[in-house]
This record gives sequence, structure tokens and C-alpha cells, in this order.
Amino acid sequence: MRASSAFIAVSLVLASSPALSHPRLVAAVPAENAAARGVSLVRLTFSERLVPTFSGAELSMIGPRAHAVPARVRVAPDGRTLVVAPSRALPKGSYRVDWHVVSTDTHRVKGGYAFRVG
Repeated sequence: MRASSAFIAVSLVLASSPALSHPRLVAAVPAENAAARGVSLVRLTFSERLVPTFSGAELSMIGPRAHAVPARVRVAPDGRTLVVAPSRALPKGSYRVDWHVVSTDTHRVKGGYAFRVG
């Protein structure tokens, strides 16, 4: 009897795992540590649909000329992609994007990475 109870408990946990997953960053353009040219958008694609009200990102130039880069942030029509649109194409330099997202599981996940332009 105990073996069957344990089997049922393990089966329930494994079956519910996808419902308990959190959004993961699955693609980024520009990619982490990439050297890119003509960057006018940063696109972050996640494994799950995002809640726009609670999802966002900040873009910063890093290094000697460090400063926040003004940008509009929105969730794309696919519901899984966060689009960061600076007010103008990014000049040569090093940048960091820091993001925070919430999916329908209501857990906040955050991360970030750097890339270069030029």
C-alpha cells in the first residue's frame, strides 16, 4: 500500500511541474556578450506569456560613459517577447539590459546581460 501511495504522490508532483514553471529567457537579440551593429531594438523572448503590467526592462550604457538609456518597453503581440526600444539607435559602446518579468504563475523572475555595439 505504501509503494502505491508513494507512486501516486510522485506522479502528481511530476504531472504538475509544468504548471509551476517560471518564465525563462530563451532568446535575446542582441545576444549576451555579442558585438552588434545598428542596434535600435533589444528583443527578449521568454518561455511563457508575460503579464505586461508587471514586466519591464532597463537599458544602460556601462563603462566610463555609464548612464541610463531612455527606452520604451512593451510586450510584443506574441505575449512572450519583451521589446526595449531606445529613443535612437545605440552608439558604439558597452550596454547592459536588466529585465524583470511575471507570467501567469505570478512569480517575478529577473535577470540581465551585457552586449557591445560597434
